[in-house]
Amino acid sequence: MILSLFRHLWGVTEPWETVFPKIKEKGYQGIECPVPVKGDRDRLLNLLQHYDFRFIAQILTEGKTPGEHLASFRQQLEEAAACNPVLVNCHSGRDSFSEPESVEFMSKALDLERTMGVPVAHETHRGRILYNPWITERLLTKIDDLKLCCDYSHWVCVCERLLDDVPEIIQRCARHAIHVHARVGYEEGPQVPDPRAPEYRRHLEAHERWWRMVWESQKQRGLKESTLTPEFGPPDYMHTLPHTYAPVSDLWHICDWQADRQRDHFSRMA
Repeated sequence: MILSLFRHLWGVTEPWETVFPKIKEKGYQGIECPVPVKGDRDRLLNLLQHYDFRFIAQILTEGKTPGEHLASFRQQLEEAAACNPVLVNCHSGRDSFSEPESVEFMSKALDLERTMGVPVAHETHRGRILYNPWITERLLTKIDDLKLCCDYSHWVCVCERLLDDVPEIIQRCARHAIHVHARVGYEEGPQVPDPRAPEYRRHLEAHERWWRMVWESQKQRGLKESTLTPEFGPPDYMHTLPHTYAPVSDLWHICDWQADRQRDHFSRMA
């Protein structure tokens, strides 16, 4: 099994034409971002082809009701599938859905996924259906084919603790994971100010234990590839200094450091 690293475009302010060669030089295999509006879609696809990048499409369902979110999912999935992505990463539904509504949404989303023929990873994300470990476990019990993007930084924030008290849920999620967002959260937020800082070492190492569970499960499942995006974000995810709004860290350096560290982590495990 190989590890493929994808660079997100969240917080990127440079034109794609100047930033893509920098991403290529850093050794990434692909790009993760939402499907652009039609005017920019061909531009993105041409650049992906030029730099031999693969594509992970992000979609974020919208609406007030489960039905509206499902209609949004269908529309965005159709647009994403037309871009030939490796997979689609989805922020799915709302945390306010009842459990029966969540089951119905995910079941119908799976039907659409099968129809479109593109794998969909539903992200463990705050504000969405999979916003905490326990609702996620119950849905996985009821919908065995559900696939996940594991971004445990959200759960650390929501639960206000590291997740070593729910190892069986983390292990169950690993068996459903097809993608990882390698951001490091802490008890009071979804992103530590700097994962390189010694005061956040235990948070980094906890997340790495959970990602290792994903890799081990993927290997046991016979997957040939594992995909990972070091998805640290810009302000307001990134901490800033009061009054000046100056970022406390360099987003590019953090993402590249995390990519390099997890490439090495994966190779040592393999």
